[in-house]
Amino acid sequence: MKVAVINFSGNVGKSMVAKHLILPRLKGAELFSVESINSDEGDGDSMRGKQFGQLQEELLLSDNPAVVDVGSSNVEDFMKLMQMFRGSHEDFDLFVVPVVKEAKQVRDTIATIQALATMGVPAKKIRVVFNKLETDETVEDAFYPLVAFHEDTKAFTYKPKAAIYYSELYQKLRAYKIGVHDLMADQTDYKAKLREAKSPDEKADAVAFISMRRLAASAQENLDAVYAAAMR
Repeated sequence: MKVAVINFSGNVGKSMVAKHLILPRLKGAELFSVESINSDEGDGDSMRGKQFGQLQEELLLSDNPAVVDVGSSNVEDFMKLMQMFRGSHEDFDLFVVPVVKEAKQVRDTIATIQALATMGVPAKKIRVVFNKLETDETVEDAFYPLVAFHEDTKAFTYKPKAAIYYSELYQKLRAYKIGVHDLMADQTDYKAKLREAKSPDEKADAVAFISMRRLAASAQENLDAVYAAAMR
């Protein structure tokens, strides 16, 4: 399976969805970060056809699953190049579009879905993931404009259970550069490390990992449910 995580808007959690939701559950998958491809080439924020062509060739040559995280600074170029390389959108099995409830991000999400549909991507291959939903909110209320857009157009696959609940865990994980899956698999006794800590920094790290692991249990359960709803 080849999956593109994409949205015209920034700050919707594309990298979080790619790294914490999809990658650990897609066995043997490789992560491609479009922004890192660009920075390696020294082309700043502009993605060139050569780079898209290289990415396309790598995806075609690989028999392994892949997750392509399209950075916000390159998503417009990525979409234009996908149109230029006619049929390249067919290399992806799914387009996952994360969204948060802010009005601009919802508008950009609708624009992203419309652009994919215009390109010929069928609704069954466009999966929206509702990000940062509060536990006392519903998708129908928090994302009403997007739900109404779906009712009018049926341009994407709508799964209300594909909702990632807000958790401070994800910000903590970014600071420590660790994933939810890896944190849950970590067998370290951090309470023992806290007792044995010799410095304030060691104590702070031990406390942070104890807190993150407690948050990770519910987050992992939520992500499992979202993956089952959005990806299958």
